[in-house]
Amino acid sequence: MPSTRFAPPTEVPGLAARRIAADILDGVLHKRRTLDEQLEGPTAHPGLKALADRDRALMRRLVATILRRLGTLGHLLSRLLDRGIPTDAPRAQSALLIGAAQILWMDVPDHAAVDLAVRLVQSDRRAAKYAGLVNAVLRRCAREGQSLIDEVRSESLDTPSWLMARWSGHYGESAAKAIAAALSHEPALDLTVKANAAHWATRLHGETLPTGTVRTSLQGSVTMLPGFSEGQWWVQDAAAALPARLFGDIKGRRVIDLCAAPGGKTAQLAQAGAEVTAIDRSPNRVARLRENLGRLSLEARSLVADAIEWQDDAAGHGFDGVLVDAPCSATGTIRRHPDVAWLKQDSDIAALTALQQRLLNRAITLLRPGGTLVYCTCSLEPEEGEQVVAALLASDTGIRRVPVGVDEVAGLADIVTPAGDLRTLPCHLAHDDPTLGGLDGFYAARLTRS
Repeated sequence: MPSTRFAPPTEVPGLAARRIAADILDGVLHKRRTLDEQLEGPTAHPGLKALADRDRALMRRLVATILRRLGTLGHLLSRLLDRGIPTDAPRAQSALLIGAAQILWMDVPDHAAVDLAVRLVQSDRRAAKYAGLVNAVLRRCAREGQSLIDEVRSESLDTPSWLMARWSGHYGESAAKAIAAALSHEPALDLTVKANAAHWATRLHGETLPTGTVRTSLQGSVTMLPGFSEGQWWVQDAAAALPARLFGDIKGRRVIDLCAAPGGKTAQLAQAGAEVTAIDRSPNRVARLRENLGRLSLEARSLVADAIEWQDDAAGHGFDGVLVDAPCSATGTIRRHPDVAWLKQDSDIAALTALQQRLLNRAITLLRPGGTLVYCTCSLEPEEGEQVVAALLASDTGIRRVPVGVDEVAGLADIVTPAGDLRTLPCHLAHDDPTLGGLDGFYAARLTRS
């Protein structure tokens, strides 16, 4: 039998998926590229097209597992390596992370995880010299890894220290630990359905949450699930589905969705019967929004424009409703986008809050007197939520808060603040199965113009 030591990756089953996983990890950890841009659209990894669906799913799970457990993996490998992870060969680092993640948290035989990690290193010119090291460390990981992790079992290892410090300060140490624990589990798939949630929960082998979202743990391509091609539902975290509902009955009303793409909230507004204008500055994202609305057979006027600069051709009338889903640090979405934890920095927040304030001020000018403005962010940081709204209310006497009632959010009192705003945390909506519990971290305030 010929040697496969330097065989092309495609000749070894499973190696292509791991090679692409290594490339994407390198993109996140060393080139600061998001998972979304590497997995979808024109900047996606070129090798993805050649992967079978099964290998593509494996690759995604590998990357997500490593990013969710990156702190724990770093601690473990530091215990198993006398001189630390090699810094002159990124592929060696990726191979160690991929191999260890499979051994500890994935249903992959240890021998296969070790063998494929070694092959991954051997296929890279700079990393090939570390093949023996990778082999030895991962074999030791298979023997001792779980006990080493048990010694320091702590979800806070997998959350950057600056985020843990923030969350402890804002929500208390116990809540911060609960948030970190929730982020360590891969979440289920949440769907907003057009109608008959109970029917679709049954068809998709899921359950209907109190808020009406259908949650399912089905795996595989979303496009192959029942109801997708018929446009009966769209993917949207249960927390993300709440802000658009704060408008109440908007049938026949003029509503504008600023920063609208990819269009989940736009779809909700259109489904509720509103006359919707959707704005986003990214042509690619607007194209995706239009594609989603087309599949769902929903109508909205969609525009590529900067929300702050855009001029309404019906100026003087104002909109009945304005939705501002502002760009933010997205720390509330880490459970679904684990790369966010390692790409964002504390210093990012100040620049984002300045933009959020400008968007909110612009939104007020688009709102007719007596209209409803909903401001929201998928951030856990109060500077991007509560503090932005507090500053507005303190400076503009023509704007007042309209408190959210507990009855408007299916009786979930924990997600309504004493001031009457919406604040969800990843540890909310607990479930015996952690993958079926939790929410993205969202903040939303409902305001009106007098």
